[in-house]
Amino acid sequence: MIDFIPIALYENLYYYALALVIMFSYLQSLQEALDEERNIRSKSVAGHLILGLVLLYIGLRPVNGLYFGDMRTYALTFEGYAQGMPAIQTKDFVFNNFMKFCSGIMTVEMFFLLCAIFYIVPLYVATRKMFPNYWFYAFMMLIVSMSFWAFGTNGIRNGIATSFFILAMTRTKTANMVIWLLLGVSFHKSLLIPIAAFVASRYYTKSETYLKIWFLAIPLSLVAGKTWESFIMGLGLVENDRLEGYFEEESEFAQQFSSTGFRWDFLIYSFTGVFTGWYFIVKKKFQDPLYIRFYNIYLIANAFWILLIRATFSNRFAYLSWFVLGIVVIYPFLVNKFFEGQHRIVGKILLAYFMLSFILNVIL
Repeated sequence: MIDFIPIALYENLYYYALALVIMFSYLQSLQEALDEERNIRSKSVAGHLILGLVLLYIGLRPVNGLYFGDMRTYALTFEGYAQGMPAIQTKDFVFNNFMKFCSGIMTVEMFFLLCAIFYIVPLYVATRKMFPNYWFYAFMMLIVSMSFWAFGTNGIRNGIATSFFILAMTRTKTANMVIWLLLGVSFHKSLLIPIAAFVASRYYTKSETYLKIWFLAIPLSLVAGKTWESFIMGLGLVENDRLEGYFEEESEFAQQFSSTGFRWDFLIYSFTGVFTGWYFIVKKKFQDPLYIRFYNIYLIANAFWILLIRATFSNRFAYLSWFVLGIVVIYPFLVNKFFEGQHRIVGKILLAYFMLSFILNVIL
């Protein structure tokens, strides 16, 4: 366990360390071509080093509920299992039984390290599959995303489930894809939302239609937001007692969501992915099937969140689309050449994307 770092500085140090990596990558992008052998080789070495360090830094963090949210709740449940408490039989039964099993063979610290492995390694495997030579950039886009830290240290089940989802999207065999999707939803049933988006996008691929749905969701939310919240309350995607807390104006989680009401700031953040996909798919006629699927899933899941945007804790729902935002933004640049000096553009995108997370999570 990493206990020599002041707990109050733990998250900020993560971002400051990544700032050095991002700045180095940006400076290198000004000097070398994206497909230059030296760049590919150095990014592979750096990527593997960062993979190991991030995994250990998140996985070996101290058990703390003040700075790591639900981590303390997980730890208390784990300790209860270790003392003989039966596994909680909710719809997330696989995760609960997994925790129960782990409590008999390892310490709680090792359990959180294993959770970090489940959260981070699938992202590495998926990006290596999608971008064999340029996986570093996609992997970095994921680990510097605004919600990455929170769902690796707080919303742990949700984070693992979405990583399994990304891994599933890169599987070529349908059986393997289904296994990872089922495993993900058994860890956290809110994954049913992106899975439903995946099913819809698999049978109807026209991004222009989903784009219209996304824009339509904005006035629908403005006019009838409470109605949509009431509807979602009955879907049972999250335990009822927890779900109700999402919509309370003064819930225990209010401090993690700085303000309520219609979140124009987060809508603008989401629009970065909406615009990127529109630009490449509609304007540039980029017809990569996997990218179109990721984009359509993002549009559907994000539109769902917009309907609930006023909820105090709606970032839990926003994450069900934001977890693929980094891929939606960077994907086209890593599989096709669209611009002269494309490496410089990739460097600027990575820098800007990181700075947005840095401002929101560290400065503000």
